[in-house]
Amino acid sequence: MTARIRLLRDGAIGRIILARPEKRNALDRQTADELFAALAQFESDPACRVIHLGAEGEDFCAGADLGELARDAGAGSDAHRADAEALGRVLLAIRALMKPVVCTVRGRAIAGGAGLALACDLVLAHEGAELGFPEVRLGFVPAMLMTMLRRAVGEKHAADLVLTGRIVSAEEAEHVGLVSRVVPAASFDEEINATLEQISRSPATALALTKWLFYKLDSLSFEDGIAAGVVTNVEARGTDDFKAAVLRFTDNRRPPE
Repeated sequence: MTARIRLLRDGAIGRIILARPEKRNALDRQTADELFAALAQFESDPACRVIHLGAEGEDFCAGADLGELARDAGAGSDAHRADAEALGRVLLAIRALMKPVVCTVRGRAIAGGAGLALACDLVLAHEGAELGFPEVRLGFVPAMLMTMLRRAVGEKHAADLVLTGRIVSAEEAEHVGLVSRVVPAASFDEEINATLEQISRSPATALALTKWLFYKLDSLSFEDGIAAGVVTNVEARGTDDFKAAVLRFTDNRRPPE
């Protein structure tokens, strides 16, 4: 069975590359299972501080593998549930990881492909990229993806995207909050690597605490969010990395004797 992804580790950067360009990196059950295993592998790797999710070929991901869906059209609800849960596990795993996940989108990220990108912490989009959720046009629903979409872009933008199914440019995707940043074609690879390197140089504990609190706030009231921030602040101050950084800063500011 041919692997659907490639794994590489480049120093402190773990790279997960969708490797099915002949299918525009469409998602099937095997791809979901391999993604889940790859995320777990890099999460348990102490040398890895940031994960890069990218893709081979002209498009990031065209969404679900329609050929596989056609073959399984007559399957029972249990089989359909198992497939949906496999992708759901990947989306949940990305958010649950204690390491940042940076997605880079070149070409099209459509339906489940756009959702896969949206699950990541940062999305860097090539200036020629396009994203969208056209499921409704096929009689389908971007069911699991709407949870993330509403949080990312707000109710009205989300409704516009899922009810019309329209595909948007990278510029509009950045404007509404689908992507973090649009990167010029001329400097795309360079800026991706610079961003990954920048993140990888931060202390692992600080990255983990920042990501954990960032998403924990979704389920907390304003008052509880401040309280959780106090606890996290105290925990961060107790780490060796923070203490060493403070000492370096104060030593550099001391006047010469």
